[in-house]
Amino acid sequence: MSDINDYSDSDLFLNRELSQLEFNFRVLAQAQDPAIPLLERLKYLCISCTNLDEFFEIRAATVKTALQYKAPLLPDNMDPQLALDKIYLLSNRLVKAQYALWNETLRPELAAAGVRILDRGNWNAAQRRWLQHYFKTEVLPILSPLALDPAHPFPQILNKSLNVAVVLDGKDAFGRRGGLAIVRAPRSLPRIIQLPESVSGGRDDFVFLSAMLSEFVGDLFPGMKVKGAYQFRVTRNSELFVDEEEVENLASALKDELHSRGYNPAVRLEIAKDCPNRIVQILLENFNLSENAVSRINGPVNLNRVIQVYDLAKRADLKFPNFKQGRSTLDEEDPFGSIRAGDILLHHPYQSFNDVLDVLQHAANDPHVLAIKQTLYRTGKDSKIIEHLITAAHNGKDVSVVVELRARFDEEANLNLANRLQEAGVQVIYGVVGFKTHAKMMLIVRREGKSLRRYAHLGTGNYHAGTAKVYTDIGLLTCHPGITQDVHSIFQQLSGLSKPIALKHLLTSPFTLHASLLKKIKREQKLARDGKKGHIIAKMNAINEPDVIKALYAASQAGVKIELIVRGACCLRPGVPGLSDNISVRALVGRFLEHSRVYWFGNNGKPEIYCSSADWLERNLLRRVETCFPVLEPELAQRVFTEELEYYRRDNCQSWMLNADGSYSKIVRSDDEPVFCAQAQLLSELCRKR
Repeated sequence: MSDINDYSDSDLFLNRELSQLEFNFRVLAQAQDPAIPLLERLKYLCISCTNLDEFFEIRAATVKTALQYKAPLLPDNMDPQLALDKIYLLSNRLVKAQYALWNETLRPELAAAGVRILDRGNWNAAQRRWLQHYFKTEVLPILSPLALDPAHPFPQILNKSLNVAVVLDGKDAFGRRGGLAIVRAPRSLPRIIQLPESVSGGRDDFVFLSAMLSEFVGDLFPGMKVKGAYQFRVTRNSELFVDEEEVENLASALKDELHSRGYNPAVRLEIAKDCPNRIVQILLENFNLSENAVSRINGPVNLNRVIQVYDLAKRADLKFPNFKQGRSTLDEEDPFGSIRAGDILLHHPYQSFNDVLDVLQHAANDPHVLAIKQTLYRTGKDSKIIEHLITAAHNGKDVSVVVELRARFDEEANLNLANRLQEAGVQVIYGVVGFKTHAKMMLIVRREGKSLRRYAHLGTGNYHAGTAKVYTDIGLLTCHPGITQDVHSIFQQLSGLSKPIALKHLLTSPFTLHASLLKKIKREQKLARDGKKGHIIAKMNAINEPDVIKALYAASQAGVKIELIVRGACCLRPGVPGLSDNISVRALVGRFLEHSRVYWFGNNGKPEIYCSSADWLERNLLRRVETCFPVLEPELAQRVFTEELEYYRRDNCQSWMLNADGSYSKIVRSDDEPVFCAQAQLLSELCRKR
């Protein structure tokens, strides 16, 4: 056994960015699985593409910023130039695998099943006539091509916009010789066009807008010859840079920053594989990118847009079977009476998010409810949550909402909903300077007889009805006096200027959660050293916080059995002899996105189980407002353990094990081992039969 201080950072930790990229290979593996319905496989492919976009916009962009300031990457202290080189190498492997799957497998199999995404070379005469008419009437009037010459320098290219570089020959009406022109696809047009039945012969036939642009782009340059048309797309840094200490109005500063986000420094260039090198070099020079930042694409550069086919093709036979979400024991007529009878556990998406909406709607119209307090990080379009909060304010209730304006990629939506709430008389709070409010909690204050009673909802996921149908999350409805008092105190901290308030049951970031985790890990370590059983099981989305990882290593060295279920990036190295022999890390990718965070500590036969909004990331534990709540009722605690931990430990269908070198190996069950799929088991147990 070695002292942890004897190891270098690169020995102790895996690189976060490379670990995040590995997650997308596991998503792509779902698309490669022939046992999964075809359109679902297409969906997984598109998710892996969209994830890669976001990876470059945020994670790779962060590495480029670190390179600019010569700052090593944490926690492994990898040189940012080395990390960037590895990112481009690994991401290009992923891109090649994505397009190989698309071209060689999914597209042909979809066509065989009657869902065709037609290439330019596969259009028949009727299809071509229809597409050319569509182009002339729906697309051409909106296009504004830009020829490049001394009077027209290279244009600003919007982040992730679809563009075509057109090589021209001949002279235009003014006698100018052709050269290079840029055509940007209008953002207002769909990227996938479905052909009408009269043209498709009753099949589901689709064409990429990019293919149509490439085919008919010559109509934009009458009298000139198109020698080549090459799609390209640039991905830019999408982090927002607002110095909150220096701005008087965060909302106003964010609005200004959002306008320029689409033109931040470039991180990656995707371009058609047959594009001449001289054009590639022109683009690289204008985007200030190196050669290794180029992905040469064998197909449409915006492959993720084919996700639209999933909804447009009404083919239930090519999708997962529908399921009907279960409901909890909540009485829709008397939800508060149900909660008083005992805490209610919700496990989404297997159980409906409507129970949470019903409680809020009832509170908005209940004359005995005096106040509602809510945190909002992401809500989705046309959110009923917002409507119920507005109704409550119109009904004279005191409504306070903490809106996180800096929720990544939802900043503009949150600015708009904050304005709507304020116009309705809701008190909107923008959180704490320097700390994103990521906590998920709702508090309702109700007069009952001569006293006031508080009801709370705490969760691991957002108040977003859409994601609650596809993300796995835990929610708790309770009127436990100690827990609801803690929730009240946290809202006080967020809206006022009070010092840290001692809480009885909840752990919070940035105050007590990090220290409490370390304390509980060390408690298990001491139990093991004393000859007792030390055991930790935890499920989360990602882990990179160095002190927590080191504490887990020390606990492992003492003999504590540590089982981690980490969906995405994991910087901990499991299974290193003498360091992490007793730590295993598994990841599961299935029909639903694993999103819940659950921590279990054996505590010598008196186990504790917590659900949280926080991953074990440095940002979540130290730089965000997060909540971590215990599940106190024994029956519900056992449910959480079984449904969120035990089933995932048993899964042998969709699970992967993390190796010490950062690679993942798919779990392969033996011939005599019974099949067990965690998500399928939960669908069977918690959902209603159709």
